[in-house]
Amino acid sequence: MTTPIASNDPKAAMRKRLYWRANHRGIKEMDLLIGGFAEARLATMTDQQLAEFEQILEIPDQTMLAWLVSQETVPDDQSSPLLHEILAFRPALTA
Repeated sequence: MTTPIASNDPKAAMRKRLYWRANHRGIKEMDLLIGGFAEARLATMTDQQLAEFEQILEIPDQTMLAWLVSQETVPDDQSSPLLHEILAFRPALTA
């Protein structure tokens, strides 16, 4: 994966930090899902979405994985369009 962040972006440092965190979660499946999502969308996120993405990265892997496989329902206080976009995202896997 390559960092999809322009060097002239005023939020470049924040985006790079979030990109790194998205790709180093702990569970490989979550690295692929959230890291792939970050690669696809991080460069175009608004300030509000960046702040929300940072909060989403605080959710433990096991919790997100349970939501991803519909083992548990996303609680109303955690639910957001961005979180559901992440959970619906399917990264392109290369062989």
